[in-house]
Amino acid sequence: MNHRPEQYYAKILLFGEYAVLFNSMGLSIPYTHFKGELSFIDENKYTDRLFARRSNQELQKFCDFIEEKELNSFIHIETLKADVDKGLYFESSIPESYGLGSSGALCAAIYKKYAIQSIPNNRIIRAEQITELKALFSQLESGFHGQSSGLDPLNSYLKLPLLIHNSQKIELVTLPGRKFGQDSAIFLVDTDKQGNTAPLVKAFLKSCEAEAYSEQIKQEFIPLNNNCIQELIKGESTSFFENVAKLSEFQLRHFKSMIPEEFTSVWKLGLANKMFSLKLCGSGGGGFLLGFTQNYSQTQELLKSKGHKIVTVYQNN
Repeated sequence: MNHRPEQYYAKILLFGEYAVLFNSMGLSIPYTHFKGELSFIDENKYTDRLFARRSNQELQKFCDFIEEKELNSFIHIETLKADVDKGLYFESSIPESYGLGSSGALCAAIYKKYAIQSIPNNRIIRAEQITELKALFSQLESGFHGQSSGLDPLNSYLKLPLLIHNSQKIELVTLPGRKFGQDSAIFLVDTDKQGNTAPLVKAFLKSCEAEAYSEQIKQEFIPLNNNCIQELIKGESTSFFENVAKLSEFQLRHFKSMIPEEFTSVWKLGLANKMFSLKLCGSGGGGFLLGFTQNYSQTQELLKSKGHKIVTVYQNN
């Protein structure tokens, strides 16, 4: 009997972009709309063969990285290499360079199948195991990004929302979505272009060398970020949407270079008519923008009338 391979989901960092660089709070959720699974090219299945071959080549490089960094202390590298030689690849619908954790999902899948002694991905996981997993995933995902926090693969592996208190304290949480109103929603707006995280983060850190900018981040941005997270988890809808709007306004003023220029007008429009609030989803520069609204029906109509592609993350109806 053939068992379907386990699927690993995209992730969305609802809050915490750039703030976590200051060891601040973050909130990350798995997003089941996009997902991936390990598969083999020679299986009798319909797929994009060019994508599959490219994925297989990337896995060959990944094997070299694991050996070079001596990560085979916790990965069965010989088994992985043998499967890669047989045509192993990652069949994925997660857009690349969109801030949704495509390489994180791959690392989660590799760890689950090839770890020498894997930590179970279930709700009874202990705090110290979460910290250990994050450290392991940080090492694995650095094979794709050069440097990784380990949060993306951790979220994909555990498949539950993660509340990041700081770099050393992470816990599983649940989100009380139904407290936010009948037509409330979290959604994505597709900018139709890929983002590039490294130069944007570099530019942000350069800006933070200026004391005035750094103080604005610490005194205004981070408290807004943390308030949004705490209010979302507690289900405090009125103050949550007020603070999301303030966070959106802050990003419009101070993160302008990270917002694709053609989306500035619709960003302003949502704030002006108090219909929705947009914010960065990840580092920005492209990929998706993240939206929050208590009036999703009209928000969808408005954004679609302006030619924007909308993807629902969560809708209360």
